[in-house]
Amino acid sequence: MAPIPGSGLAKGLAVTLRTMTKKTVTAQYPDVQPDLPPRTRGVIALFEENCTVCMLCARECPDWCIYIDSHKETVPPAAPGGRERSRNVLDRFAIDFSLCMYCGICIEVCPFDALFWTPEFEYAETDIHELTHERDKLREWMWTVPAPPALDPGAEEPKEIAAARKTADKLAAERAAEQDRAEASDPQEGQP
Repeated sequence: MAPIPGSGLAKGLAVTLRTMTKKTVTAQYPDVQPDLPPRTRGVIALFEENCTVCMLCARECPDWCIYIDSHKETVPPAAPGGRERSRNVLDRFAIDFSLCMYCGICIEVCPFDALFWTPEFEYAETDIHELTHERDKLREWMWTVPAPPALDPGAEEPKEIAAARKTADKLAAERAAEQDRAEASDPQEGQP
């Protein structure tokens, strides 16, 4: 059967008329903040205390938008007779958000959990050069990082925790058995 001429136009106009009659819902954005999904990728926050200046994030970044400067410091020995150690000290950690493509590779490769996603998205600037945020600004965003989601109650317990629990239960059983033996071997005091 051949289509009726103009039926496509009629269907399109019907969709338009249905949409025109619906009540519009306008988000009053500056006054009312939007409800963001839990895994929203806004900006990258830096937990500076965990950063060891390993440079993995800067090396793995496909856009080369992470800038890290550091210097080495000598740390005195922890115990007498020990040797001095050297460690890297972070001087500069900056991310150029005008280059960043928000892929999250830097967060995934960080072995010390120094980088986190934060849902903060209001960081627009009037000049593109001001989109390079230094470590003090990245540290401020750390306080907006949401707490990790709760563990699934039906999930399997991690191997490490299961092994620790098994060892703790074994030690508790040994202590209880030892206490029972000690009570059984002691004569009752105060009997006539």
